[in-house]
Amino acid sequence: MSNLAFDATSASLEPGHQDLGAMQALRPIPRISIQAFCETEGVANPIERAGQDRRMAKAHLKVHMGGIQTAVEFYQSAPTPNLIVLESREEPGPLLSSLKRLAEVCDPTTKVVIIGHYNDVGLYRELIRSGVSEYMVAPISMVDLVGVVSTIFVDPEAEPIGRSIAFVGAKGGVGSSTLAHNVAWSMSSLFKTEVVVADLDLAFGTANINFDQDPAQGIAEAVFAPERIDEVYLDRLLAQCAENLSLLAAPSTLERIYDFEPEAFAQVIDTAQRTAPLLVLDVPHIWSGWAKNTLMRADDIVITAAPELANLRNAKNLVDMLKKLRPNDPPPKLILNQVGMPKRPEISAKDFAEPLGLTPMAIIAFEPLLFGNAANNGRMLGETDPKSPIVATIAEIAHVVTGRSELKSKRKQGLTDIIGRLKMKKSAGKAGR
Repeated sequence: MSNLAFDATSASLEPGHQDLGAMQALRPIPRISIQAFCETEGVANPIERAGQDRRMAKAHLKVHMGGIQTAVEFYQSAPTPNLIVLESREEPGPLLSSLKRLAEVCDPTTKVVIIGHYNDVGLYRELIRSGVSEYMVAPISMVDLVGVVSTIFVDPEAEPIGRSIAFVGAKGGVGSSTLAHNVAWSMSSLFKTEVVVADLDLAFGTANINFDQDPAQGIAEAVFAPERIDEVYLDRLLAQCAENLSLLAAPSTLERIYDFEPEAFAQVIDTAQRTAPLLVLDVPHIWSGWAKNTLMRADDIVITAAPELANLRNAKNLVDMLKKLRPNDPPPKLILNQVGMPKRPEISAKDFAEPLGLTPMAIIAFEPLLFGNAANNGRMLGETDPKSPIVATIAEIAHVVTGRSELKSKRKQGLTDIIGRLKMKKSAGKAGR
């Protein structure tokens, strides 16, 4: 097996467990081809689930039933991929003999992972010595496999990539963009770290207005010329909004038709994540291939909704779809915005959240004067009224979406205070009449 020139990696002798925290820590797998040959459904199923995970979105995974002999026959007439995953129930001696036959048809650059049924340290050492990248003991989990693939193909010395947080509204006009911009500003000022805001609504985006910017170039140049995108080019497209805050502005014009392929924004987002620790994606309220892909691949998703029926229906559809698309990630986070609008019948926070299976991350009162003054002056809420309770809520959101704090007790108290204030407003209004 000397022609199997594989790098040795650490042992994985114990079966893993589905761990959302572990999955969140994994970097995306690069664009590679993977073929798996499985003898049991118990191994084939988690491998197939791994192929559906967003971190494996760029990889092409094919699962075949059959062990090493099936692989040997298959590669006699087919090229080998970047990675072969083989399940074998053979004992150590026959397993090593079978792998010698595979070596005769395997390309020297192909890496191999073996999933065996014998927890044998001697076998592991012999497999690593012969060039196998990893030996795993069945049963395995999806987390185990994605972790091993990441260990083999992701450079441990590579620069860390930024965290992407996608904001999307359950309905148009619910304030998703405004909250995305204010949370981004809050993160940049609170944590003194670089934040990039990408306005993905090329036709009607408002980030340039909210940040009082009028850049000559922005995200459109990157999307329409993906072959030019690198860190240097992207840096030229960024507009500086504050000390640690940059903007990829939308043109906000109707001079072009903005029809894109599903992967249109992928290169822009990947590059932006290599340039800043935090990337806020302002996703418009549409359902297209690229919008779906953007939400599916984001590290975290925040849905903003107003407390009325159409918002509830749309939020329910979004939550259900995102759970299917992202089965190995936490559910999206929910913000209820514009709560307490005069004369509007509303669904209570409890009744809104129950069918979604989510607890609102924040409930933000309807404050048209604060939001209107900030928008009209091209300023953030924290600049307009730093002492506003809404500004404190947005700071809390910034902590939660960056993973700095769960703030469970404080958030619960904050929601109680807001609901209490809303009730007081309504009571005062009735008394005035």
